[in-house]
Amino acid sequence: MVGVGWLWRRRRREAARWEQVRARGLRHAVEHLDGLHYNDFEFAVRDLMYRDGCADAQKVGGRGDNGADVKATDPYGRRWVIQCKHRKAGWSGSAIGTPDLQVLNGTGRQVHGGDVLVMLTNGRFSGPALAFAESQQLHLVDRHLLAQWAGGSRPLWELLRAVPPPRKPGSLSWMIESKGS
Repeated sequence: MVGVGWLWRRRRREAARWEQVRARGLRHAVEHLDGLHYNDFEFAVRDLMYRDGCADAQKVGGRGDNGADVKATDPYGRRWVIQCKHRKAGWSGSAIGTPDLQVLNGTGRQVHGGDVLVMLTNGRFSGPALAFAESQQLHLVDRHLLAQWAGGSRPLWELLRAVPPPRKPGSLSWMIESKGS
């Protein structure tokens, strides 16, 4: 009986190790992301956060998501709240405007407990949206930055400017805290 338990644990560790190897090699061309259904686009963003070391990355988007499609904690303890806006027409589709950013700004910190709030699209942002995001310390990921992140191997926090400093060690338990409330 002990041997079966040992074998099961060994196989589980090996499967987890291979999953980490697969995740590190994950890359997406932005053209591939264009062709996804918006729901699959959110899963792809979750997978990219996982690739970058966010072991708790989860897709939470859907009806009533309160402005969050993906939530994750990076290796430095920062809580990420990402709202995804998929455009079938990519860059030539309609620009993301301030109303979507206002929802993220109103719920990202207060409702979701985010340290880093990101609006991410395979398209573009309007001029007023750019100004609003800067005034509210929101991070924008447009098609060009998305292509760099999804097609490369650098984590998103290395590509964004003015990301908050790391939290204190041991603060990765926000998922447990939120389940208890």
